[in-house]
Amino acid sequence: MKHRVVITGLGAITPIGSGKEEFWKALMEGKNGIGRITRFDPTEFHAQIAGEVKDFDPTAYGIDKKEARRMDRYTQFAVATAGLAIKDAGLDLEKEDLDRIGTYVGTGIGGIETMHSQYEKYFAKGPSRISPFFVPMMIANMAAGQVSIEYKLHGPSSCVVTACATGSNCIGDAMRVIQRGEADVMVAGGTEAAISQAAVAGFGAMKALCTDHNDDPEHASRPFDANRSGFVMGEGCGIVVLESLEHAKARGAHIYAEMAGYGANSDAYHITSPAPHGTYQAKCMQLALDDAGMKASEVDYVNAHGTSTHLNDQGETEAIKAVWGDAAKDVSVSSIKSMTGHLLGAAGGVECIATALAVENDMLPPTINYETQEEGLDLDYVPNKAKAKTVRAAMSNSFGFGGHNACLLLKKYAE
Repeated sequence: MKHRVVITGLGAITPIGSGKEEFWKALMEGKNGIGRITRFDPTEFHAQIAGEVKDFDPTAYGIDKKEARRMDRYTQFAVATAGLAIKDAGLDLEKEDLDRIGTYVGTGIGGIETMHSQYEKYFAKGPSRISPFFVPMMIANMAAGQVSIEYKLHGPSSCVVTACATGSNCIGDAMRVIQRGEADVMVAGGTEAAISQAAVAGFGAMKALCTDHNDDPEHASRPFDANRSGFVMGEGCGIVVLESLEHAKARGAHIYAEMAGYGANSDAYHITSPAPHGTYQAKCMQLALDDAGMKASEVDYVNAHGTSTHLNDQGETEAIKAVWGDAAKDVSVSSIKSMTGHLLGAAGGVECIATALAVENDMLPPTINYETQEEGLDLDYVPNKAKAKTVRAAMSNSFGFGGHNACLLLKKYAE
């Protein structure tokens, strides 16, 4: 038996707001979350701007101060956000079978802030001064591990690391766990806190970051606009609670949307560049449609990967046209990275939440900073202002370095 899977809880910590309500309000207002980097002095860097989560205090989310010091920032985000999602879902963990609740939370980069600080300590003071918590703070699986520990979730626990596709792969793989009957509930998503000297320098060396808006950060991230010039790094976390429909109905849970389909594949082309013309991105979207038994014409909205880089936005547009054909003119496409920046491994989780809320509320988040159309990029990118539209179904796209593609298809829940 293949169990139906629904979304019942949403948790988000982002550069434009934390918590479901604040995040959604910011999306609808087209709020900009990009500013000058404050986590270190960026003066010597080519890219000096990012989407930072401001004034984050892990203890405000119930994390013990001592335990917080033993977590990298990316893990703190995950534990805090999972708590928001579980609370939003109305899950009373004391009444649940915790052996049937699992955790799939991934990260693209992991504890790079911890690695940077410990390397500095090593080179300044020698190996004896390295923290005994260095390794468990730095390794990529620890967000999933700490979420499981904090909430005593004994079901399947894993960590997908697929660069910018991480969050979506975690959610899609968690969906499969429930479909197979291996768990009743899964806490799933992505987290990232990589605004560090090494990461900003590394992405800058690749010429991937926007460097021409250091004095105008509000207009730096501009997906699909002809004058886009690179992505803007962001940080944060997006985690959803997935449940089997039977479990959700039995406890009277609120259902945001049904997980209808999931597609995952690989470009197998290049370590950073997407395959030309979005060929395998299109195939990935079609896999999600096929998994759901749906046609593209039944999908009203695409929450795009939309990074604000030339190759991604061009290729994704071509991919959508290939899948939707003549119906491409009718589907709306937007990128919330125009507001949050690119949250890397957390992007898929945060964007799945935006997609679920679009399905529930029949409202589409805008692509802000869209001013100039580029030849061939002529879809409805929901420019600059949120738009009301009936959303029967919506797709959320995530594409990562190394050619990792993941597409989630959500639809309105109906009996």
